[in-house]
Amino acid sequence: MTKPAKTEAELIAMARAELKVHADGADGLVISIVRDGESWEFRADADQAMRNKPGFPESVAMLVQIGDHLSKQYDLKG
Repeated sequence: MTKPAKTEAELIAMARAELKVHADGADGLVISIVRDGESWEFRADADQAMRNKPGFPESVAMLVQIGDHLSKQYDLKG
């Protein structure tokens, strides 16, 4: 059985929505998607000021958890 497919923009928007609920200070994260064969995962980047903020490591860890969850539910279009 195949999973429904979402675009990169749709998946990132879903991740941002979940981050707003669960993590403080995630607004400055730059989120991208890295494809590995049939699977995919989120990558986070930020400028140094964002990296220095309290809660940054927790936001990145939460993004990884969100990505694990979403990648089991959705394929990446394209």
